[in-house]
Amino acid sequence: MKAGDELPTLTIPLTRTLIVAGALASRDYQDVHHDPEAARAKGSPEIFMNILTTNGLVGRYITDHFGPRCTLRKVAIRLGAPNYPGDTMVLSGTITEVTDGAAVVRVVGANGIGHHVTGTVTVGLPEGTV
Repeated sequence: MKAGDELPTLTIPLTRTLIVAGALASRDYQDVHHDPEAARAKGSPEIFMNILTTNGLVGRYITDHFGPRCTLRKVAIRLGAPNYPGDTMVLSGTITEVTDGAAVVRVVGANGIGHHVTGTVTVGLPEGTV
């Protein structure tokens, strides 16, 4: 593993169930995450995914690649284009730095209208990985 290595992509279908379940699981009861009429009244064409669900999906993407013994040391993400039901988000990552026991990964999650999430994840690696 070295800087410049790319992680395999992860494609996530954005279902209404995923969006609502993620909001409920993270105790985010904002109506824009589960009520289409309320979302439209607030200027959105549809319900949309919350940042906590996105954060969880980014974490899953990293741990799926590096394995169950890795640790997420820092997740620094920013949201962009909303994730609406019926679209697909594709997560991709590039290792930007590898040090003793850790790696930094630049992550991008893109959907049909742009970049939904961008940021970096610092992941602690099990001894002997690097």
